[in-house]
Amino acid sequence: MTQDQWGSIRDELHQTMGANSFQSWIEPLIFVGTGDGIARFNVPTNFLGNYVSQNYGDLLLSKITRVNPTVRRIVFDTVTASAEATAKPVATPEAEKEPLAAPQVQTNGSTSPDNLNSSPLDKRFTFDSFVVGKPNELAHAAARRVAEGGPVTFNPLFLYGGVGLGKTHLMHAIAWELRTRHPHLNVLNLSAEQFMYRFVQALRDRKMMDFKELFRSVDVLMVDDVQFIAGKDSTQEEFFHTFNALVDQHKQIIISADRAPDEIKDLENRIRSRLQSGLVVDLHPTDYELRLGILQSKSEMYSRMYPGLEVERGILEFLAARIVSNVRILEGALTRLFAFASLVGKPISMDLTQECLTDILRVSERKVSIEEIQRKVADHYLIRHSDLVGPKRVRTFARPRQIAMYLCKQLTTRSLPEIGRHFGGRDHTTVMHGVRRIEELKKQDAQIAEDVELLRRSLEA
Repeated sequence: MTQDQWGSIRDELHQTMGANSFQSWIEPLIFVGTGDGIARFNVPTNFLGNYVSQNYGDLLLSKITRVNPTVRRIVFDTVTASAEATAKPVATPEAEKEPLAAPQVQTNGSTSPDNLNSSPLDKRFTFDSFVVGKPNELAHAAARRVAEGGPVTFNPLFLYGGVGLGKTHLMHAIAWELRTRHPHLNVLNLSAEQFMYRFVQALRDRKMMDFKELFRSVDVLMVDDVQFIAGKDSTQEEFFHTFNALVDQHKQIIISADRAPDEIKDLENRIRSRLQSGLVVDLHPTDYELRLGILQSKSEMYSRMYPGLEVERGILEFLAARIVSNVRILEGALTRLFAFASLVGKPISMDLTQECLTDILRVSERKVSIEEIQRKVADHYLIRHSDLVGPKRVRTFARPRQIAMYLCKQLTTRSLPEIGRHFGGRDHTTVMHGVRRIEELKKQDAQIAEDVELLRRSLEA
C-alpha cells in the first residue's frame, strides 16, 4: 500500500467517522508501510494505538485489505517525538498543507492555544443558514447573545436535545460569529471525547501543567456531547477544575449534550450543579412549520445548484408532513431527491419522490397507518367508521371520506389502489379524484384547510 492509497483511505474514514472522531483517532496515525501481511503505523502513545485497535481496528483493516489483500493484521508502534521526526515518511503535498492533529502537537510539547487545534467548523453551520421556529427560538436567541462576545448574565450556556435538532449547528454558528466579530479571542471548540483524549495524553506524557495552562488560557471554551465524560472519574475531575477556573476568570463556556444535566447518568453532582448554574435550553423536536421552513431554505439553495430543475407543488409539504423524527434525515432526503432528479433528468414529482425515498418514507409510515387516519377523521366529523368507508355518497360522509383519502396519500406511501381497497374497495381513480378535490377545496374553503391541518397535526403527534 502506497502513501497515496493511505491518503485515499484516510479520506474515506473521514467521511465514515465524522470530523471529530477522525481528528482525534485517525489523523495522528503515521503510515510506515506493509510487509509480511502486516500494515504498520507509528502512534504517539500506547493509549492511542490501543484505542484505535479496539474501536476502529476492524474498520481500518477492511479498508486496507481492499487495497492490499495480503494484509492480515495491523501493528501500532509507539515512537517518541524525536524518533517520529526521523521515522516519519516523506510528506505528501496534502500533508504539507494540513497541520498535524492536536495529539502530535501535545507530543511535541507545544502549549500555545493556537496550536491545540479546535475541531473543524462546518461552513454550512452559520446563523444565516439556521431556520428559526418555535421549538428552537430560545436556543437561537441565547446562542446569538453569546456569539456577540460581550458579558452575559448566564455562564455556561447549556444546549441539549436529541439527534438532528440543531445543537451542533448552533455551536458552530457561535464559533463562526465569534471569529468574525472578535478574531483576537481564543475560541476552543472540541468534543468531550477530544477533551478526554488530550487529558489522558497529558497524563501519559507527564505534561499536566502544560494541559492546565493551555485550557485555562482560552477565552471561550465550547464542549460538544459532554455526556461522554460521564462515568470517567479522572476526566470529570479535570473538567470540573477547568470549568471553575474559566468561570472565575469570567470566560464564556458553551456546552451541548443529548439530554439535560440532571438526566445524564454517572455525572458527578458537583459538575451537574455547575452545568445547571447557567442557562439550560432544550431544543424541542421540530414542528411542521419549522420542517417546512428548513426544506424551503434548502430547496432554494439546491435550485441554484441545479438550475432548471422543477419541483412540483406539494412536494415540500409532503416531506415536511412525513419525515418528522430528525432534521438530518429530512435534509438528507431532500439532497438525495435533487441529486436523483438531476441524474435522471426529470422534474421532482410525487411519483419520483416516492420512488427515490421509498426506504425513508417506509420508516416514517410506521407512525401513521390508513386505519389510524380513518379513525381520526371519523372521530373528528362524528361519523361511524362504517359510513366513512361505506357506499353512501351524501356530502356528510363523502367529504370526510375524501379528506381521509387525501391524508392517506400525504402521510403514507401506499399506492392509490391500496388506499382504495381500504375504502370499501373503491377504484384508484376515485381516490385520485378525492385527493385532487381536497387540494382544490383547501385553497377555496378556509374551514376545509383548517380541518385538514388540524387532523394532520393530530396524526403526527
